[in-house]
Amino acid sequence: MSQFGALGLNLADPRVEASVLGLLDTVEVELRGSVASADPFVTEAARHLVEAGGKRFRPLLVALGAQFGDPTGAQVVPAAVVMELTHLATLYHDDVMDEAAVRRGAPSANSRWTNSVAILVGDYLFARAADIAADLGPEAVRLQARTFARLVHGQIAETVGPRAGDDPVAHYLHVIAEKTGSLIATSARFGGMFGGAAPEHVEALAGYGETIGVAFQLSDDLLDIASESVQSGKTPGTDLREGVPTLPVLYAREADDSDASSVRLREILATGPLTDDALHAEALGLLRESPALKRARETVRSFAEEARGQLAPLPDGPSRSALESLCDYIADRTS
Repeated sequence: MSQFGALGLNLADPRVEASVLGLLDTVEVELRGSVASADPFVTEAARHLVEAGGKRFRPLLVALGAQFGDPTGAQVVPAAVVMELTHLATLYHDDVMDEAAVRRGAPSANSRWTNSVAILVGDYLFARAADIAADLGPEAVRLQARTFARLVHGQIAETVGPRAGDDPVAHYLHVIAEKTGSLIATSARFGGMFGGAAPEHVEALAGYGETIGVAFQLSDDLLDIASESVQSGKTPGTDLREGVPTLPVLYAREADDSDASSVRLREILATGPLTDDALHAEALGLLRESPALKRARETVRSFAEEARGQLAPLPDGPSRSALESLCDYIADRTS
Protein backbone atom coordinates (compact mmCIF):
# COMPACT_ATOMS: atom_id res chain seq x y z
CA MET A 1 0.00 0.00 0.00
CA SER A 2 3.00 2.34 0.14
CA GLN A 3 2.40 3.76 -3.34
CA PHE A 4 -1.21 4.53 -2.38
CA GLY A 5 -0.13 6.22 0.81
CA ALA A 6 1.89 8.51 -1.44
CA LEU A 7 -1.34 9.27 -3.30
CA GLY A 8 -3.26 10.00 -0.10
CA LEU A 9 -5.68 7.16 -0.81
CA ASN A 10 -7.53 5.83 2.22
CA LEU A 11 -8.86 2.31 1.67
CA ALA A 12 -10.49 1.97 5.08
CA ASP A 13 -12.68 -1.04 4.25
CA PRO A 14 -10.73 -4.36 4.26
CA ARG A 15 -12.90 -5.86 1.52
CA VAL A 16 -12.39 -2.91 -0.82
CA GLU A 17 -8.68 -2.89 0.00
CA ALA A 18 -8.34 -6.60 -0.76
CA SER A 19 -10.26 -6.21 -4.02
CA VAL A 20 -8.22 -3.23 -5.22
CA LEU A 21 -4.87 -4.75 -4.25
CA GLY A 22 -5.79 -8.07 -5.86
CA LEU A 23 -6.78 -6.34 -9.09
CA LEU A 24 -3.59 -4.31 -9.20
CA ASP A 25 -1.39 -7.34 -8.52
CA THR A 26 -3.02 -9.08 -11.48
CA VAL A 27 -2.63 -5.97 -13.64
CA GLU A 28 1.09 -5.93 -12.84
CA VAL A 29 1.51 -9.51 -14.07
CA GLU A 30 -0.58 -8.88 -17.19
CA LEU A 31 1.35 -5.69 -18.01
CA ARG A 32 4.60 -7.59 -18.28
CA GLY A 33 3.03 -10.29 -20.39
CA SER A 34 1.29 -7.83 -22.67
CA VAL A 35 4.50 -6.16 -23.86
CA ALA A 36 6.34 -9.39 -24.65
CA SER A 37 7.48 -9.71 -28.25
CA ALA A 38 9.04 -12.39 -30.42
CA ASP A 39 12.02 -10.03 -30.61
CA PRO A 40 13.94 -10.06 -27.28
CA PHE A 41 15.20 -6.51 -27.82
CA VAL A 42 11.66 -5.18 -28.27
CA THR A 43 10.59 -7.02 -25.12
CA GLU A 44 13.48 -5.53 -23.14
CA ALA A 45 12.84 -1.99 -24.35
CA ALA A 46 9.07 -2.27 -23.90
CA ARG A 47 9.43 -3.59 -20.36
CA HIS A 48 11.89 -0.85 -19.43
CA LEU A 49 9.33 1.55 -17.98
CA VAL A 50 6.96 -1.19 -16.82
CA GLU A 51 9.70 -2.50 -14.54
CA ALA A 52 10.68 1.00 -13.41
CA GLY A 53 7.39 1.03 -11.48
CA GLY A 54 5.30 4.14 -10.89
CA LYS A 55 2.13 5.03 -9.03
CA ARG A 56 -0.16 3.01 -11.35
CA PHE A 57 -2.70 5.79 -10.82
CA ARG A 58 -4.70 4.90 -13.92
CA PRO A 59 -5.13 1.19 -13.10
CA LEU A 60 -6.00 2.30 -9.57
CA LEU A 61 -8.87 4.43 -10.94
CA VAL A 62 -10.05 1.45 -13.01
CA ALA A 63 -10.01 -0.74 -9.89
CA LEU A 64 -11.86 1.86 -7.80
CA GLY A 65 -14.43 2.50 -10.53
CA ALA A 66 -15.13 -1.22 -10.77
CA GLN A 67 -16.09 -1.27 -7.09
CA PHE A 68 -19.41 0.35 -8.08
CA GLY A 69 -20.29 -2.80 -9.99
CA ASP A 70 -18.59 -6.19 -10.00
CA PRO A 71 -14.81 -5.76 -9.65
CA THR A 72 -14.32 -9.47 -10.45
CA GLY A 73 -15.63 -8.95 -13.99
CA ALA A 74 -13.40 -10.62 -16.58
CA GLN A 75 -12.77 -7.40 -18.51
CA VAL A 76 -11.74 -5.16 -15.62
CA VAL A 77 -8.07 -6.19 -15.58
CA PRO A 78 -7.61 -5.95 -19.38
CA ALA A 79 -9.21 -2.49 -19.27
CA ALA A 80 -6.68 -1.40 -16.65
CA VAL A 81 -3.84 -2.80 -18.76
CA VAL A 82 -5.07 -0.82 -21.78
CA MET A 83 -5.00 2.39 -19.76
CA GLU A 84 -1.54 1.84 -18.31
CA LEU A 85 -0.05 0.80 -21.67
CA THR A 86 -1.46 3.97 -23.24
CA HIS A 87 0.05 6.04 -20.43
CA LEU A 88 3.44 4.32 -20.68
CA ALA A 89 3.51 4.84 -24.44
CA THR A 90 3.11 8.59 -23.94
CA LEU A 91 6.03 8.59 -21.49
CA TYR A 92 8.39 7.14 -24.11
CA HIS A 93 7.37 9.90 -26.51
CA ASP A 94 7.48 12.61 -23.82
CA ASP A 95 11.06 11.72 -22.91
CA VAL A 96 12.13 12.18 -26.52
CA MET A 97 10.43 15.58 -26.77
CA ASP A 98 11.81 16.68 -23.40
CA GLU A 99 15.27 15.20 -24.06
CA ALA A 100 14.96 13.57 -20.65
CA ALA A 101 17.88 11.54 -19.31
CA VAL A 102 16.04 9.90 -16.41
CA ARG A 103 12.53 8.53 -15.91
CA ARG A 104 11.34 7.02 -12.59
CA GLY A 105 14.88 6.92 -11.27
CA ALA A 106 16.22 4.90 -14.21
CA PRO A 107 17.86 5.97 -17.47
CA SER A 108 15.16 6.97 -19.96
CA ALA A 109 14.69 4.75 -23.01
CA ASN A 110 15.96 7.46 -25.33
CA SER A 111 19.18 7.90 -23.34
CA ARG A 112 19.71 4.16 -22.90
CA TRP A 113 19.08 3.40 -26.56
CA THR A 114 18.16 6.19 -29.03
CA ASN A 115 15.32 8.61 -29.73
CA SER A 116 14.24 6.46 -32.65
CA VAL A 117 14.01 3.35 -30.52
CA ALA A 118 12.05 5.21 -27.82
CA ILE A 119 9.54 6.53 -30.36
CA LEU A 120 9.08 3.13 -31.97
CA VAL A 121 8.65 1.37 -28.61
CA GLY A 122 6.03 3.96 -27.67
CA ASP A 123 4.25 3.17 -30.93
CA TYR A 124 4.46 -0.54 -30.12
CA LEU A 125 2.83 0.01 -26.72
CA PHE A 126 0.01 2.00 -28.33
CA ALA A 127 -0.50 -0.90 -30.74
CA ARG A 128 -0.59 -3.42 -27.89
CA ALA A 129 -3.13 -1.27 -26.03
CA ALA A 130 -5.34 -1.14 -29.14
CA ASP A 131 -5.05 -4.92 -29.61
CA ILE A 132 -6.22 -5.61 -26.05
CA ALA A 133 -8.96 -2.98 -26.34
CA ALA A 134 -10.30 -4.82 -29.40
CA ASP A 135 -11.08 -7.80 -27.16
CA LEU A 136 -13.13 -5.48 -24.93
CA GLY A 137 -15.45 -4.49 -27.78
CA PRO A 138 -16.01 -1.61 -30.24
CA GLU A 139 -16.93 0.92 -27.54
CA ALA A 140 -13.64 0.33 -25.73
CA VAL A 141 -11.71 0.76 -28.99
CA ARG A 142 -13.59 3.98 -29.73
CA LEU A 143 -13.00 5.40 -26.25
CA GLN A 144 -9.31 4.50 -26.24
CA ALA A 145 -8.84 6.06 -29.68
CA ARG A 146 -10.66 9.24 -28.71
CA THR A 147 -8.64 9.46 -25.51
CA PHE A 148 -5.44 9.04 -27.51
CA ALA A 149 -6.60 11.81 -29.88
CA ARG A 150 -7.12 14.13 -26.90
CA LEU A 151 -3.64 13.30 -25.60
CA VAL A 152 -2.12 14.20 -28.96
CA HIS A 153 -4.13 17.41 -29.21
CA GLY A 154 -2.95 18.37 -25.73
CA GLN A 155 0.67 17.71 -26.59
CA ILE A 156 0.38 19.75 -29.80
CA ALA A 157 -1.27 22.61 -27.88
CA GLU A 158 1.55 22.55 -25.34
CA THR A 159 4.22 22.45 -28.05
CA VAL A 160 2.69 25.28 -30.10
CA GLY A 161 1.79 27.39 -27.07
CA PRO A 162 -1.02 29.92 -26.73
CA ARG A 163 -1.97 31.62 -29.97
CA ALA A 164 -2.49 35.35 -30.33
CA GLY A 165 -5.45 36.39 -28.22
CA ASP A 166 -5.48 33.19 -26.14
CA ASP A 167 -5.59 33.46 -22.36
CA PRO A 168 -2.36 31.71 -21.22
CA VAL A 169 -3.99 30.33 -18.05
CA ALA A 170 -7.01 28.95 -19.94
CA HIS A 171 -4.63 27.45 -22.51
CA TYR A 172 -2.58 25.80 -19.79
CA LEU A 173 -5.61 24.30 -18.06
CA HIS A 174 -6.83 23.02 -21.44
CA VAL A 175 -3.46 21.32 -22.05
CA ILE A 176 -3.61 19.58 -18.67
CA ALA A 177 -7.19 18.43 -19.23
CA GLU A 178 -6.23 16.97 -22.62
CA LYS A 179 -2.88 15.44 -21.63
CA THR A 180 -3.62 14.26 -18.09
CA GLY A 181 -7.32 14.51 -17.31
CA SER A 182 -8.47 12.65 -20.41
CA LEU A 183 -6.68 9.38 -19.65
CA ILE A 184 -7.63 9.40 -15.97
CA ALA A 185 -11.25 10.10 -16.96
CA THR A 186 -11.28 7.10 -19.30
CA SER A 187 -9.63 4.94 -16.63
CA ALA A 188 -12.42 5.70 -14.15
CA ARG A 189 -15.01 5.24 -16.92
CA PHE A 190 -13.55 1.86 -17.92
CA GLY A 191 -13.68 0.69 -14.30
CA GLY A 192 -17.37 1.50 -14.07
CA MET A 193 -18.18 0.18 -17.56
CA PHE A 194 -16.45 -3.16 -17.27
CA GLY A 195 -17.51 -3.60 -13.67
CA GLY A 196 -21.11 -3.26 -14.87
CA ALA A 197 -21.95 -0.08 -12.92
CA ALA A 198 -25.12 1.85 -13.72
CA PRO A 199 -24.74 4.30 -16.65
CA GLU A 200 -25.21 7.36 -14.42
CA HIS A 201 -22.48 6.06 -12.12
CA VAL A 202 -20.14 5.53 -15.08
CA GLU A 203 -20.67 9.14 -16.16
CA ALA A 204 -20.05 10.40 -12.62
CA LEU A 205 -16.82 8.41 -12.45
CA ALA A 206 -15.61 9.83 -15.79
CA GLY A 207 -16.30 13.40 -14.71
CA TYR A 208 -14.55 12.83 -11.41
CA GLY A 209 -11.56 11.24 -13.16
CA GLU A 210 -10.99 14.19 -15.46
CA THR A 211 -11.26 16.77 -12.71
CA ILE A 212 -9.13 14.90 -10.17
CA GLY A 213 -6.51 14.37 -12.88
CA VAL A 214 -6.28 18.11 -13.52
CA ALA A 215 -6.17 18.82 -9.78
CA PHE A 216 -3.37 16.30 -9.25
CA GLN A 217 -1.24 17.75 -12.05
CA LEU A 218 -1.76 21.30 -10.79
CA SER A 219 -0.79 20.24 -7.28
CA ASP A 220 2.46 18.83 -8.69
CA ASP A 221 3.11 22.27 -10.22
CA LEU A 222 2.77 23.85 -6.79
CA LEU A 223 5.01 21.28 -5.13
CA ASP A 224 7.73 22.13 -7.63
CA ILE A 225 7.67 25.65 -6.20
CA ALA A 226 6.66 25.20 -2.57
CA SER A 227 8.38 21.97 -1.54
CA GLU A 228 11.70 22.17 0.30
CA SER A 229 12.33 18.50 -0.45
CA VAL A 230 11.97 16.20 -3.43
CA GLN A 231 8.33 15.57 -2.45
CA SER A 232 7.29 16.28 -6.03
CA GLY A 233 9.67 13.62 -7.38
CA LYS A 234 12.16 16.13 -8.73
CA THR A 235 14.42 18.90 -7.46
CA PRO A 236 12.30 21.91 -6.38
CA GLY A 237 12.24 24.65 -8.97
CA THR A 238 12.99 22.33 -11.91
CA ASP A 239 10.13 23.73 -14.01
CA LEU A 240 11.31 27.26 -13.22
CA ARG A 241 14.87 26.45 -14.26
CA GLU A 242 13.67 24.92 -17.53
CA GLY A 243 11.30 27.78 -18.32
CA VAL A 244 8.16 25.65 -18.06
CA PRO A 245 5.26 28.09 -17.45
CA THR A 246 3.28 26.32 -14.72
CA LEU A 247 0.22 27.80 -13.02
CA PRO A 248 1.98 29.85 -10.28
CA VAL A 249 4.29 31.37 -12.89
CA LEU A 250 1.40 32.20 -15.22
CA TYR A 251 -0.50 33.87 -12.37
CA ALA A 252 2.62 35.84 -11.40
CA ARG A 253 3.18 37.00 -14.98
CA GLU A 254 -0.37 38.29 -15.41
CA ALA A 255 -0.59 39.94 -11.98
CA ASP A 256 -0.67 43.73 -11.76
CA ASP A 257 0.54 43.98 -8.16
CA SER A 258 2.76 47.03 -7.83
CA ASP A 259 4.75 46.03 -4.73
CA ALA A 260 8.50 45.70 -5.22
CA SER A 261 8.55 41.89 -4.84
CA SER A 262 5.87 41.30 -7.48
CA VAL A 263 7.50 43.72 -9.92
CA ARG A 264 10.89 42.10 -9.43
CA LEU A 265 9.41 38.62 -9.87
CA ARG A 266 7.81 39.62 -13.18
CA GLU A 267 11.14 41.07 -14.34
CA ILE A 268 12.97 37.81 -13.62
CA LEU A 269 10.28 35.58 -15.15
CA ALA A 270 10.34 37.66 -18.34
CA THR A 271 13.94 36.56 -18.97
CA GLY A 272 12.93 32.95 -19.79
CA PRO A 273 14.55 29.77 -18.41
CA LEU A 274 16.38 30.57 -15.18
CA THR A 275 19.67 28.78 -15.66
CA ASP A 276 21.56 31.28 -13.52
CA ASP A 277 21.65 29.88 -9.98
CA ALA A 278 21.33 33.25 -8.26
CA LEU A 279 18.35 34.37 -10.37
CA HIS A 280 16.74 30.97 -9.97
CA ALA A 281 17.05 31.09 -6.19
CA GLU A 282 15.71 34.66 -6.08
CA ALA A 283 12.71 33.83 -8.26
CA LEU A 284 11.94 30.69 -6.26
CA GLY A 285 12.00 32.65 -3.02
CA LEU A 286 9.78 35.39 -4.43
CA LEU A 287 7.30 32.88 -5.85
CA ARG A 288 7.01 31.08 -2.53
CA GLU A 289 5.89 34.32 -0.86
CA SER A 290 3.80 35.62 -3.76
CA PRO A 291 0.05 36.16 -4.10
CA ALA A 292 0.37 34.06 -7.27
CA LEU A 293 1.18 30.93 -5.26
CA LYS A 294 -1.75 31.56 -2.94
CA ARG A 295 -4.04 32.00 -5.95
CA ALA A 296 -2.73 28.76 -7.48
CA ARG A 297 -3.42 26.91 -4.21
CA GLU A 298 -7.00 28.19 -4.30
CA THR A 299 -7.33 26.94 -7.89
CA VAL A 300 -6.13 23.46 -6.91
CA ARG A 301 -8.56 23.38 -4.01
CA SER A 302 -11.43 24.43 -6.28
CA PHE A 303 -10.69 21.56 -8.69
CA ALA A 304 -10.48 19.09 -5.79
CA GLU A 305 -13.83 20.28 -4.47
CA GLU A 306 -15.36 20.11 -7.94
CA ALA A 307 -14.18 16.50 -8.22
CA ARG A 308 -15.77 15.73 -4.86
CA GLY A 309 -19.06 17.19 -6.07
CA GLN A 310 -18.99 14.98 -9.15
CA LEU A 311 -19.12 11.93 -6.87
CA ALA A 312 -22.59 12.91 -5.61
CA PRO A 313 -24.52 10.49 -7.90
CA LEU A 314 -22.50 7.54 -6.57
CA PRO A 315 -23.82 5.45 -3.66
CA ASP A 316 -22.36 6.35 -0.31
CA GLY A 317 -19.94 3.78 1.08
CA PRO A 318 -16.26 2.83 1.37
CA SER A 319 -15.57 3.00 -2.38
CA ARG A 320 -16.88 6.54 -2.66
CA SER A 321 -15.03 7.47 0.54
CA ALA A 322 -11.79 6.21 -1.03
CA LEU A 323 -12.30 8.51 -4.02
CA GLU A 324 -13.14 11.39 -1.69
CA SER A 325 -9.90 10.78 0.20
CA LEU A 326 -7.99 11.65 -2.98
CA CYS A 327 -9.80 15.00 -3.05
CA ASP A 328 -8.83 15.65 0.58
CA TYR A 329 -5.22 14.74 -0.09
CA ILE A 330 -4.86 16.96 -3.15
CA ALA A 331 -6.54 19.90 -1.41
CA ASP A 332 -4.20 19.54 1.57
CA ARG A 333 -0.85 18.49 0.04
CA THR A 334 0.02 22.01 -1.14
CA SER A 335 -1.50 23.99 1.72
